[in-house]
Amino acid sequence: MFDEPNGVDVSSIENYVNGQRVTPSSDRTQNVYNPATGKNTSIVTMSTVADVNAAVEAASAAFPAWSNVPPIRRARLMNKFLFLMNEHKKILARAITSEHGKVLSDAMGEVDRGIDIVEFACGIPQLLRGNFTDQVSTGMDNWTLRQPLGVVAGITPFNFPVMVPAWMFPVAIAAGNTFILKPSPTDPTPSLLMADLMKEAGFPDGVFNVIQGDKEAVDAILNHPDIAAASFVGSTPIANYVYVTDAHHGKRIQALGGAKNHLVVMPDSDIDKAVDALIGAAYGPAGERCMAISVAVLVGDTADKIMPKLKVRAERLIIGSGLDDTSEMGPIATATARDRISGYIDKGVEEGADMLLDGRGYSVVEHEDGFFLGATLFDNVTTDMTIYREEIFGPVLVCVRVGDFEAALKLINNHEFGNGTSCFTQDGNVAREFGRRAQVGMIGINVPIPVPMAWHGFGGWKKSLFGDTHAYGEEGVRFYTKQKSIMQRWPAGMSKGAEFAMPVSK
Repeated sequence: MFDEPNGVDVSSIENYVNGQRVTPSSDRTQNVYNPATGKNTSIVTMSTVADVNAAVEAASAAFPAWSNVPPIRRARLMNKFLFLMNEHKKILARAITSEHGKVLSDAMGEVDRGIDIVEFACGIPQLLRGNFTDQVSTGMDNWTLRQPLGVVAGITPFNFPVMVPAWMFPVAIAAGNTFILKPSPTDPTPSLLMADLMKEAGFPDGVFNVIQGDKEAVDAILNHPDIAAASFVGSTPIANYVYVTDAHHGKRIQALGGAKNHLVVMPDSDIDKAVDALIGAAYGPAGERCMAISVAVLVGDTADKIMPKLKVRAERLIIGSGLDDTSEMGPIATATARDRISGYIDKGVEEGADMLLDGRGYSVVEHEDGFFLGATLFDNVTTDMTIYREEIFGPVLVCVRVGDFEAALKLINNHEFGNGTSCFTQDGNVAREFGRRAQVGMIGINVPIPVPMAWHGFGGWKKSLFGDTHAYGEEGVRFYTKQKSIMQRWPAGMSKGAEFAMPVSK
């Protein structure tokens, strides 16, 4: 079905509208690179307002018939898509690695987590069940049901080009909506591969559409009167912009923003396991995860035990092409991001943090033009430093020393982000208090990256989430549907004459 690429085996990456590839109408383009080699592998054309309008028209035309398909039949098609996603898992993963740069094993894990959501969406007949009350009043019954919103959209980031779209479109489509996906232009190919699989699974034309593009396409989605809701994942400033814009138009919106995830290491924890957790969570996919651990909070004398081991382990990271099976960390996704991260490292040095490892200027043999950074490690970081306060989104781990558990908890709760956090301890009471008191949406106890499974839902607090609902799980079903309450009685149960008082149960 697909060529299995060494890069992306296409010269031009297009839109997918109404069941077919369509060239956007604009002359604005962006190069797509293999981050490991620095080579341009393809070109993506940016969509215009007219292109978005065409996708909305196709999705709107498909909605009446699709929303009327019984949920069990929608689930059967989703089950075929699930089979095809599993069958093409390696091809999807290679496309991710070729355009994003993350190591292939991590890309495979991303596809697996996306597949989990598809499998969850196959249960939509049960998830859409309403409630029924017989004889809510004399001769009257009352029930609720959930109905789809219409045309909905997803605006997704570069760091998870399969998993994050899968947080959105399988649940939305299974619930009876039609969907428009606007992926990142950094790694757009996986979106088209999934569109082809949706077509092969038998979904009607117009149910799933892909619009390539940048801010022009995003604004067209947010402002279009026929798009009922939008889901977004990205940085906090853009999440706030998306939230405000969509809310201004009276639309439903969930916008997941940035993070500064802390991992607390208590003195009673297993130090070696804590080191393993920090290395994997901080430097996995070069730190380009919204759930990456970017702050180690070292309690009491823990720092003196952990820092030497952390430095040695970070120095030994195997960094190279994501398609090299020996690599533990791949390149940064873009040259621009690499330079931005390097700027944060400069800032950490300027502001007085102790730099134990410097990843700037890192080079990989035979990949000298790739977008690589080495692991960077800072110690004795304080809360007023830029590298502590702001999201770096790169392979930079900052370590903060605190005296006790209460100081660690205060540090986390005072931060403006509240996406994920973790605590490594062997004390059950500390674990319980941490779980209850941390003002963060997702919490791990001896779990460094506490990403919930498909049926639980994903989302942070504070400036990490704009909107009322988390992504996927039952929260996702609620987001992509609206509740309707129906009260019914028949003439035999009706009283004679007009009633002017507020109705009550009789």
